[in-house]
Amino acid sequence: QVSAALKEGRVTPTELCQRCLALIKSTKFLNAYITVTEEAALKQAEESEERYKKGQPLGILDGIPIAVKDNFNTAGIETTCASKMLKGYISPYNATVVQKLLDRGAVLLGKTNLDEFAMGSGSTDGIFGPVRNPWSYSKQYKEKSVPKSHSEDKESDWVITGGSSGGSAAAVSSFTCFAALGSDTGGSTRNPAAHCGVVGLKPTYGLISRHGLIPLVNSMDVPGILTRCVDDAAVLLGSLAGHDPKDSTTIQDDFKPFELPDLTDVSKLSIGIPKEYNAPGLSSEILALWSKAADLFKNAGAKVVEVSLPHTRYSIVCYHVLCTAEVASNMARFDGLEYGHRSDVKDSTESMYAATRREGFNDVVRGRILSGNYFLLKQNYEKYFVKAQKVRRLIANDFVKVFRSGVDILLTPTTLSDAAPYTEFIQEDNRTRSAQDDILTQAANMAGLPAINVPTALSERGLPVGLQFIGRSFQEKQLLTVAKWFEKQVQFPVIQLEEVKRHDNGVCQHQKSASFS
Repeated sequence: QVSAALKEGRVTPTELCQRCLALIKSTKFLNAYITVTEEAALKQAEESEERYKKGQPLGILDGIPIAVKDNFNTAGIETTCASKMLKGYISPYNATVVQKLLDRGAVLLGKTNLDEFAMGSGSTDGIFGPVRNPWSYSKQYKEKSVPKSHSEDKESDWVITGGSSGGSAAAVSSFTCFAALGSDTGGSTRNPAAHCGVVGLKPTYGLISRHGLIPLVNSMDVPGILTRCVDDAAVLLGSLAGHDPKDSTTIQDDFKPFELPDLTDVSKLSIGIPKEYNAPGLSSEILALWSKAADLFKNAGAKVVEVSLPHTRYSIVCYHVLCTAEVASNMARFDGLEYGHRSDVKDSTESMYAATRREGFNDVVRGRILSGNYFLLKQNYEKYFVKAQKVRRLIANDFVKVFRSGVDILLTPTTLSDAAPYTEFIQEDNRTRSAQDDILTQAANMAGLPAINVPTALSERGLPVGLQFIGRSFQEKQLLTVAKWFEKQVQFPVIQLEEVKRHDNGVCQHQKSASFS
């Protein structure tokens, strides 16, 4: 819609960019951005404006303000991964996905906040401080939350965004940009999308290039897409997907961008409900919503079947072994010699190297490096790493069997509950929280399958709750078409933020439907 407004001249790229930059300033308290590239963004917007004046826009993304998670390399702009280890590091090149967006005329507003090196599920563990969920300041949440007597209590009343792409989710949710890039290794795009009431797409592994995404777990990482509606996610996917000679894991075939059809008949669809996703800790509220969504498909004529993914219960333990092993390998490059932080300890190369890593990484990153190196020791390699790889294959095979049985799409919850208050969330350590929060999302990463979070309703506390759709490998079109149909049925309410109300363009927004909430 905003692309059409740009084409028709109802708004110029510069006006749009200025509006978004003003919103970033007025919502600074959310801590969604680490770096705001105001000067460069306005220059890009001016260039876009010239193209529109000549009637030669580069496509639907020309002039559209976007944000990028701060673990994607951006030429000439600091890339920190929210870590002391990379503070001040300026990459000499753009990640492929960033370059593709810029080539299509998108306006880069800045880099968004995250957990350090994307290790976490709350966006609370980076050196720039935690990201606040925009819904903490929404009319919907304020009306439902119990008023606190003390002002200091009021200040700590905000809820987390989820993670690790919390900055990107908060940026899209608070209208400061129209789309954002995140990364997804175990649910890092879908989890914050669910907590912030936005669409979060994790594409099939290999569909989008990872070149320039600072790696966490090479065999599971994928760039994620965060938008305010499913159609927008499809537009971004069309611009980003396809082979990249710089990433050998990308598909060889050309990717043809698609427009999503309006699905009217779901009677030919088979929706699978995996019983293992009724996991310990799943709130009764989300369970009821999940069941309601299944009924929605059933009543519309779709075939809804209960399916089993028996190895799901081993996935968290398996993920922990594989994740830490790959982290230990990937983090070895941060040694203080080539780039990033370097310690002042000068006794020897060894001591400088050790001190650099001790000073540069937080406890979470150091803990994962230690675990990973333990699993990779010669005496442990077969017992842990190789066994985890075998279990991973069993988890992937579970999905293959279910899809071969005739199921088209799996419907599951995205998170166990709505967003936790920050003060409650930090009571537990990062590893415990990540294990709990990734339980419903990371099996899709193990199997390399596409999955999407669709915001579904508001909880009793007035916070967003999302449901997840998991599709067959490289069948993004079918997955997104079903997600779009579901999005239309549930009519998720628009966040009512006093700060942004007057700037609101009504882009891709839906009115609340009493029938589903």
